[in-house]
Amino acid sequence: MNASLADRILAGDARAIARAITLIENEDAAGADLMRAIFSRTGRAFLVGITGPPGAGKSTLVDRLIHDFRRVGSTVGVIAVDPTSPFTGGAVLGDRLRMQAHASDDAVFIRSMATRGHLGGLSRATADAAIVLDAAGKDIVVIETVGVGQDEVEIVRTADISIVTLVPGAGDDVQALKAGIMEIADIFVVNKSDREGADRLVSAIEATLSLQTYGPGEWRPPILKTIATSGAGMTELMSAIELFREHAVANAGATRSRGSLADRRRARSDARFRELLARRLVAYAETELPPAKGFDAIVDRIAARELDPYTAVGEVVARLSHS
Repeated sequence: MNASLADRILAGDARAIARAITLIENEDAAGADLMRAIFSRTGRAFLVGITGPPGAGKSTLVDRLIHDFRRVGSTVGVIAVDPTSPFTGGAVLGDRLRMQAHASDDAVFIRSMATRGHLGGLSRATADAAIVLDAAGKDIVVIETVGVGQDEVEIVRTADISIVTLVPGAGDDVQALKAGIMEIADIFVVNKSDREGADRLVSAIEATLSLQTYGPGEWRPPILKTIATSGAGMTELMSAIELFREHAVANAGATRSRGSLADRRRARSDARFRELLARRLVAYAETELPPAKGFDAIVDRIAARELDPYTAVGEVVARLSHS
């Protein structure tokens, strides 16, 4: 089944893409087999991350980006990470509803994903879903985070470019000064810039950027004003994305601390490998430890202050290394 499904994904079949992402979300073993089958055919898509606090207009901005990328002939995949429904465990589909104008376009694939309790603004399966869309031939993969604010720094380990979207009012003047947001942004977008306070927010971001030192050739995040509902400022945003892409490809080690596009993708591979390895090792430990000295027994001893967690980990590693 997976060989057939992989072939259909590589051919861009929308139903196959949807099926694959469902397998990945459900952590089905068939999903891992599928990733093995398609992984060598990926690495061509450009991943655009859109993050920022709730109410910043991220979904409307993404809708406009889809339109503009399609206008220049790029195929587009969208992963909209939504809050998890407390009743079904699925995604609350607000984002996808806002993008229905593209539903009839075969070159656009939009998928909402629930966070399922995963922190950082993304679903655990987001990175693998992006790989599926890459394998399906999408030129651009847009990843929109859930919109929880300062915890959304994981996007920088998932996307090739991180666009931080802020909105005048609602405390964003202060939020813009926080280290997490400042450090992940490759482009700042002040959306709903027709609102009062837009220029003040731009000045606050600019003042914070001025405290940082940028060497020759280093990328300095531009600050752009948009009104996504009308499309104002979108031409400038598209130009900034393309300029960053060219810069990241051409300047190894020069796009601030996260390096060139190749450097970022290597870092992403490193993070994903370590995450999967950690999960596999924990699962292995759970099955290999004898019940009397298994996870539950160890946790009980730690909770009773009979054993510290550092010693416990050392003992588990020692036992597994001799098993």
